Amino acid sequence: MNIILLGAPGAGKGTQASKIASKYNLLHISTGDIFRANIKGGTEIGKLAKSYIDAGKLVPDEVTCKIVEDRLTWDDAKSGYMLDGFPRNLYQAQELDKFAKIDLCLNINVDEALLMDRICGRRVCSCGESYHVSTLNGATTCAKCGNELYQRADDNPETVKARLDTYNTQTAPLIDYYEKQGKLACVTSGEGSPDEVFEQIKKILG
Repeated sequence: MNIILLGAPGAGKGTQASKIASKYNLLHISTGDIFRANIKGGTEIGKLAKSYIDAGKLVPDEVTCKIVEDRLTWDDAKSGYMLDGFPRNLYQAQELDKFAKIDLCLNINVDEALLMDRICGRRVCSCGESYHVSTLNGATTCAKCGNELYQRADDNPETVKARLDTYNTQTAPLIDYYEKQGKLACVTSGEGSPDEVFEQIKKILG
């Protein structure tokens, strides 16, 4: 089974991706992870991607598609994978169809007002743990390691609004694209707890 995980920033894709990968023994492929691995490994395509990143530019679609295409040829991807963060637009989706067979596009729907609250209320720790102010009861340190919690610089209303606008313009059209292919499945109430959302996903995936 090869699936795509869609959802706006703050929809909980990261949490659900971990659950799906574990439950269904799927390789979780994140474009961010692929970029970092290629850059760290000093591959030719990694060097090319780094040249754009260092210049403060977005990595072109053509380069992103090549990196994903290469990753899908690895042995560990042959028994099934889940793409997270790719495709991001129609061009990438059309290119993906040329080198991969996608069985399902799973879209997590969450109301935009809740997304704003989730992201702007997020507090993170250097150890990787993430919290929401509504559950901290005034605490300012990580329950796991004791380090001070902080708010990411881009977790502010203005930046979040811009990220959501970009998603709605570039990525949301993929919903229609995969619906026309008969491959779209929607989690219609992504506002629930992570476990509640995952119960819906399990019903979809079987």
